[in-house]
Amino acid sequence: MKKRACAAMMSVVLAAGAVAAGCSDKGAAPAQGEGSGDAKKPITFSWLVYDRVEGKVRTDWEIFKELEAKTGVKADFQVVSQEGLTEKRQIMIATNSVTDFIQVTTQEGREHGPDKVFLNLKDYLDKAPNLKAFYEKYPEAKAVATGADGGIYTVPVIEGDAEGKGFNFIWYSRKDLIDQYGLKAPNTLDEFYQFLKAFKEKDPNSYPLISNTISGDTGLYTVFGRMFTGIQGYYNIDPTTDKYAFAPYHKGYKDALIFLNKLYTEKLLDPEYSLLTQAQWEERILKGKSLVTYFWKADLESITDKARKAGTPGYELDAIPSIAADGIKNYQYSRPVVGAVGRAISAKVKDKDRAVQFLDYLVGEEGSNYLSLGIEGKTYTKENGQPVYMKEFGASPFNTLRKDWGVWYDLITLDNAKSRAAWERGLSDKSKDINKRYEKFIIPAPKQLVKTQEELELEKSKLNNLNKFLEQKQTEFVTGKTPINDTTYQQFIDQAKKLGSDELLKMYDTSYTRTYGKK
Repeated sequence: MKKRACAAMMSVVLAAGAVAAGCSDKGAAPAQGEGSGDAKKPITFSWLVYDRVEGKVRTDWEIFKELEAKTGVKADFQVVSQEGLTEKRQIMIATNSVTDFIQVTTQEGREHGPDKVFLNLKDYLDKAPNLKAFYEKYPEAKAVATGADGGIYTVPVIEGDAEGKGFNFIWYSRKDLIDQYGLKAPNTLDEFYQFLKAFKEKDPNSYPLISNTISGDTGLYTVFGRMFTGIQGYYNIDPTTDKYAFAPYHKGYKDALIFLNKLYTEKLLDPEYSLLTQAQWEERILKGKSLVTYFWKADLESITDKARKAGTPGYELDAIPSIAADGIKNYQYSRPVVGAVGRAISAKVKDKDRAVQFLDYLVGEEGSNYLSLGIEGKTYTKENGQPVYMKEFGASPFNTLRKDWGVWYDLITLDNAKSRAAWERGLSDKSKDINKRYEKFIIPAPKQLVKTQEELELEKSKLNNLNKFLEQKQTEFVTGKTPINDTTYQQFIDQAKKLGSDELLKMYDTSYTRTYGKK
């Protein structure tokens, strides 16, 4: 949020009442001054969090008792709803009343750190060996955490392994029905089409293909756009050129719309695909109304279990291969190594040295293990020297870990990659086999852009309206409201250009080249 927007946001604050109850003074120990002598003297820091669906934030999580014993720091969680989190954070930033510890986007850190909203961690690196080592190990993290003044304002959350092999998504299908009908998993687009047709012929009341959304990583337009163009989303790196591209400019994008329109017309695609809620998507998958989808791999076994318990004992989901059009690179991006959010400290925190010391501890191995793994012998064990979550937590250990332990909890953990590695070591043989089958499709995710103020202004002024137009027009094409031909598609491109597609493309490529030296 820009400075000139702060006045508008302030009016929201005044209308809603003071929000400073969540900032650094609440629940804090008496001021101790800079660099207090006793590194373990009790102190309380406020910390903004939200309640996850797996379980609400608790004050009695054992890992925080351990952390308090180790560091003398007590976390005073300021809890908001997931729906209200973004607005709360933005209000806090606009009024410079952020909690002592807060997770923000790295962009927010770069933008508002120099305005003394967040503490400049660079000034403390000589006292914070773990933080110093972190930025040396992850140059991208340092790049996205560094403001225009050279200060470092966030500790970005680590999402993926440095090798770029970890990934999130797979194609699901009903293996029990594939076996029953004598079908073969598809490897080409034509085989994919015939695969859907075969399901429809066996069950005319089904709509074989379903998507839980139209945009985002699992979105119908995202997935099929990549299939036909090799570009993930509307704007992204073309892995064959290492330059930014706008997917609708690719000659295959119209073919993707034609293909989807064919699926829609032949009732192979759920007719309500553009309107479905997450709950509706899951219900149709569980009840066999739909049979093929692209989704988080972590949910495959839990959805299978739900369906069996709901009355379909032979229900079984399995992965089918990733698919791409002829001549298009068949790939999926890995998880990014460095995430787009990071932990920041309020510039107004009463004891800056103790706050940095605590953050440094959390970044270090012992503190990181508490947040990402929990307590050895209680939440994880070691096999061949490597952490593995307790087997009794089941195929989806994150539910128990988050609810009962506060482990791997969003806005608390700093290393999701460590958590995922422990989870994947304990996967079933089936899930490990799926990982192995998908390895050949996975390539390292692009690095984050570090945009200038002007680039941010351009993006904010253009991107939202462009995205809305693209989604609306694609839905019209797919559902047949607008016919797909050379004229209508050119009109689609022309309108995208009027809304700023060329300017955005140039900006993204310029930013990428400037940040990482790509040519």
